[in-house]
Amino acid sequence: MAKVWSKRFDNELDTFIEKFNASIGFDRKLILEDLDCSIAHAKMLGKTKVLSSSEALQIINGLESIKVDYLEGKFSPGPPSEDIHYCIEKKLISLIGEAGKKLHTGRSRNDQVGTDLRLWLRKEIDNNEILLTDLQKSFLNLAKTNIYTLIPGYTHMQRAQPLSLAHHLLAYVEMLQRDRERFKEVRSRVNTSPLGAAALAGTKIKIDRHFTAAELGFEKIYKNSIDAVSDRDFCIEFVSASALLMSHLSKISEEIILWVTDEFSFAKLTDKCATGSSLMPQKKNPDVPELIRGKTGRVYGHLQALLTMVKGVPLSYNKDFQEDKEPIFDTAETISSCIKAMTILINEGIEFNIKNLSDSVENDFSNATDLADYLVGKDVPFRTAYQVVDEIDWLTKLRRGLEETRKGFVTELLDKLGDDPLTPESLDDLETLLIRADVGIDSTDKVISSLRTKLNEEVLGGEAGIKFLKKELKLIIDKPIKSSGIDLLVPQKGKLNVWLLVGVNGVGKTTTLGKLAYLSSKSNYKTLIAAASSSSTRSTRTSRLSFINS
Repeated sequence: MAKVWSKRFDNELDTFIEKFNASIGFDRKLILEDLDCSIAHAKMLGKTKVLSSSEALQIINGLESIKVDYLEGKFSPGPPSEDIHYCIEKKLISLIGEAGKKLHTGRSRNDQVGTDLRLWLRKEIDNNEILLTDLQKSFLNLAKTNIYTLIPGYTHMQRAQPLSLAHHLLAYVEMLQRDRERFKEVRSRVNTSPLGAAALAGTKIKIDRHFTAAELGFEKIYKNSIDAVSDRDFCIEFVSASALLMSHLSKISEEIILWVTDEFSFAKLTDKCATGSSLMPQKKNPDVPELIRGKTGRVYGHLQALLTMVKGVPLSYNKDFQEDKEPIFDTAETISSCIKAMTILINEGIEFNIKNLSDSVENDFSNATDLADYLVGKDVPFRTAYQVVDEIDWLTKLRRGLEETRKGFVTELLDKLGDDPLTPESLDDLETLLIRADVGIDSTDKVISSLRTKLNEEVLGGEAGIKFLKKELKLIIDKPIKSSGIDLLVPQKGKLNVWLLVGVNGVGKTTTLGKLAYLSSKSNYKTLIAAASSSSTRSTRTSRLSFINS
């Protein structure tokens, strides 16, 4: 295939070097984003009179036609095109002729690919927000049914203090909340438009960068054109946040792997999330958490690869940046699949052995601290109380009979307790846990209720919000669909996802625009409507909100 720059070269590119140089094998994943980017650019060229209205309309219609062909499987980008940008441009020229050659006016592949990647990554972050919320809810549901289930708490892998299993599970909810917050922060920096920076120094063509930014849903534009085409911080931030998320998923996985061993026997895997051995018939292997734990390393590797890629490149754009996409694509796919797998595992794949958990707490000495705190409540200095508990001949004897333990100054101290003597009930794990500050049963129950309310509000805004949206936009209730190979339906009981969809042609084809607004309160509904009204991706046909119930 002839290159747009090939006429100034005397010889053709070496065949191997041509393949080595090409990115079409992986950047074709950006096809929908590249089409949206080009449509916005064409609209801007028409608005600013750089192109005539008829030329701009021809280009836009041609690009929309390519999008429909791709969604219907009639257009498959690939070699011999060098990259997705030239592939689309060549297709456009074949469809509409000379007008197609004007699409690239006022832009470069440098700002074009930067825009595409940001659009793609923004959508991935929005999808992960939903997946992470679902996983949090899975932990909440499991915690809700295990508030009164006790589990040994560990430090240094030694039993420390008995805990509510719910309290233990809620620790992961908090980790995932931080993960969500990190991705939101990354999204704010992803949501900056480089389009219009051209190769590195802008263009004297009369363009409107603010118009294309608004059309594509960007919050702002880059102030410096050199920075715009050379910035890959957002890629590194995304993979960094993903690496932290994977560390949390790996931590959860490791605990589940330990819990389901015969040595621990705290839980067992259901048949939905376990595999057998080809040799040993008695085996039930925790492949899901092991795979998640193993996949953590590849995300860590991608982070190192991206950091190395940017560390020594001079300004501005360099071919090195072609190496940003595969780590980004693989990271996004890895974390998405791992979150989904972990959600299924928590929802359907693990059953706790309540008796074994109870026995494990009964047979250790992990409420020694509670005993010391009990004595502190009787005006015994903590360090003295600590010494007393240390000298008592093992905590289990207190449960069998206090008389056996009374010796030396311990006896004298216990006698001073007077009308409120130390009893076996005073050392009961559940009784002491009930009154522990912040982690007691009552506190844990309140935390679960509070988190459940918060998560529901973040995702939905409640039933009142749904009625409001339906009334204001005269919404059509759609069935779950798939669009552009991206699964828009994330099954979860009690979950209602809100996505903005539009028709892209006369036969009612639909494609995702990503989430224009995430509903956290009623005040956001008007924001959503405003975004839908001003979005470049909104067709002349009725905008549709798809309510997906599962």
